[in-house]
Amino acid sequence: MKTHLRLASAIALAFFASATLAAEFFVAPNGNANHPGTANKPFATIVQARDAVRVLKASRPLQAPVTVWIAGGTYTLEEPISFGPRDSGSEEFPVLFKAVDGQQPVIDGGRKVSGWQRHDPNLWVVTLPEFANRKRSFHQLYINGEQRTRARIPNAGYLRVAACPEGTPKTTNYHTDCKSFEFKPGDIRSDWTNLCDVETIVYHFWTDSHLPIQEVDEQKNLVTFAHKAGKVFTDDFTEDGARYIVENVFEGLDSPGEWYLNRETGQLFYFPLPGEDMTNVLAVVPVAPSLIEIHGDLAKHEFVEHLQFEGLAFTHTQFELPRGNSNDRQGSASVPAAVALHAAKHCRFQNCLFSGLGTWAIDVTAGCSANQFLGNEIANVAAGGIRIDGGTEKDPPWHRSSHNQITDNHLHHYGVDYPSAVGMLLANTESNRVAHNDIHHGGYTGISVGWVWGYQRSISQNNQIEYNHIHDIGGVLSDMGGIYTLGVSPGTVIRNNHIHDVTANHYGGWGIYHDEGSTHLLVENNVVHHTKFAPFNIHYAKEVTVRNNIFAYGMLEQISRGKSEPHKSVFFENNLVYWRDGELLTKNWKDAPYTFHFHPKQESGTREVTSTFEFDWNLYFNPNMRVEEVRFAGDTWKEWQARGKDKHSRYADPLFADPASGDFTLSAASPAFELGFQPIDLSGVGPRCETGP
Repeated sequence: MKTHLRLASAIALAFFASATLAAEFFVAPNGNANHPGTANKPFATIVQARDAVRVLKASRPLQAPVTVWIAGGTYTLEEPISFGPRDSGSEEFPVLFKAVDGQQPVIDGGRKVSGWQRHDPNLWVVTLPEFANRKRSFHQLYINGEQRTRARIPNAGYLRVAACPEGTPKTTNYHTDCKSFEFKPGDIRSDWTNLCDVETIVYHFWTDSHLPIQEVDEQKNLVTFAHKAGKVFTDDFTEDGARYIVENVFEGLDSPGEWYLNRETGQLFYFPLPGEDMTNVLAVVPVAPSLIEIHGDLAKHEFVEHLQFEGLAFTHTQFELPRGNSNDRQGSASVPAAVALHAAKHCRFQNCLFSGLGTWAIDVTAGCSANQFLGNEIANVAAGGIRIDGGTEKDPPWHRSSHNQITDNHLHHYGVDYPSAVGMLLANTESNRVAHNDIHHGGYTGISVGWVWGYQRSISQNNQIEYNHIHDIGGVLSDMGGIYTLGVSPGTVIRNNHIHDVTANHYGGWGIYHDEGSTHLLVENNVVHHTKFAPFNIHYAKEVTVRNNIFAYGMLEQISRGKSEPHKSVFFENNLVYWRDGELLTKNWKDAPYTFHFHPKQESGTREVTSTFEFDWNLYFNPNMRVEEVRFAGDTWKEWQARGKDKHSRYADPLFADPASGDFTLSAASPAFELGFQPIDLSGVGPRCETGP
């Protein structure tokens, strides 16, 4: 490294001598390490350009913005490119790594595979010595840019756990660590090739557990894993056995498009798709753990600042769960990312493409603030899209992450290998804006906000989730929603989002889902429809304001609440609820007396009250039912109003334009306007610009 830096210094100083105000460098695949980084004589690598910028900054303060122009082509990495505080720009003079206009540079963490030989009439094979003797591994194979299927049983659908000797939700806590289950005869075999390299993936509750096989007892039909899963092996809180598949099974390599890695010999086997010529394909396996690392030093209060990336493509990263980690953390939170930021401020990724990744795309961790992620496309990633986390109330204030912007991005086909991954996750972080994104075709929740369970302190507050289009998600796991919230979140606003076509395995598939302890949020002007369960759901929450929303076409239910507590969970007012199937209000809408402390001034400040929720000024309608037939949590309309609920609400046709097709435009004659409802304009939802490079 010292030799490389001395060479960069000599080149850069010679270049500066001829153009002291130069603030441009050039990189191209056909560049040279001995070049000065000019347009005619470009550098060969991005690292060389980074080092040249370092030399420039060491020689004098920046006097102009610095642009590193990156020509089209592939820049192959085995280790990430690292940026530290010394690579920072300034507000006036940022440092920008940008694609040459009209060209597409690709930062690639993969390795091309060639030398395929025919193994038998169906299979081709190539030996990769560096992957022999279990020294390394990979979990994805790409042929001509498309991910292929790791050899699995069954080829489609799932197997089912036959019995759970370590317990079920009826006999033990669902969160009991388990490492064995009974299978149906023949589903798992002890004579599979390299049994210890076979991975069982169990889909249960809201997680996907990845479990290497340790032992198979075919007499007892019992499989034991090398480490434990974090939950019992049932589908969810029922007694139904969980669904699972087994992967990297040589004996399962029986369908076109499947592959298998023999980790003992390093042999890679592939069953080509019809028409694929293995003498003329581009085969790539991921090797780099990540691609870009932006890492400041929180202990020294040294941050990476004003570093920007524009128009670049990032592809191919490799991740393997550490031994003992089954991926039990909610949202696949333990899976790393291709681009990682730590102690970074005012950095930006704009109009980039993140695709074909074995990880998350972007991870923003402690000490990160005012960073921007604008107009990117994130597609076909093993885990989630963008995750922001940071210090908690127990950490120094400068460890906290805040004021980041995730706007105008297109995220699709996420959770390919880790379906519990969230599209966009805000954990311990505040004052961020997630807006105008298009999020679809993921296995789990679209946007998740908050990371503290129950009513204890959380620094998750003042986050804005607005103008996002979230649709066509879910189906693999249970307990998820289009937008999911968790914990105390004062000042957080969820507004003007369009959420539809949300499903789940068994339960869940909600539109907006307030989980444990969601508190002091504002939910307004959202249009949520065509969900498997309720368009609006509360597990348990406190003083959430829900107003001027449209909730429609829940398949099984419309509005649900899991628990009645000694406080008001929701103020539900001025909403339109429209349905044809399922119940209107489900689960627990009971009121019960409790003591509430209004103020400390006199004895009357503490009173006995009953209401645990407030509903009013709403409009309800089911075109197939008269109001006398509708039940409001078991009550008739008159009984419901006698309880003090919906005293000013109405049951009438809202006069939508074409609700079945998702057009909820209101007629000028709609009775909703008499109740004070304000029209919701969806024209600004989703990205406002072209996404990707």
